[in-house]
Amino acid sequence: MRKIIVSAAAAAFLASGSVAFAAVKHTTGTVKSFDATAKSLVLDNGSSFTLPQTFKDPGLKVGEKVRISWDMSGKDKVAEAVKIVK
Repeated sequence: MRKIIVSAAAAAFLASGSVAFAAVKHTTGTVKSFDATAKSLVLDNGSSFTLPQTFKDPGLKVGEKVRISWDMSGKDKVAEAVKIVK
């Protein structure tokens, strides 16, 4: 019984570590370019993001300040949410 509890605790500990690495990141910046057709967004600091097919444009324009919630997919930064910051 003790071995089962120790094994379960070790598995839970290891699984919780992977959740920390999968955390969504946030970036704030100014839109340098936005292409709704190509599903791409580039900020003035050079960061570029791929937008998901389900992306709904909140009215993005060049020069608009935005906050992007994103995660990595391979070598690409994929935006999960884009909000205009006032």
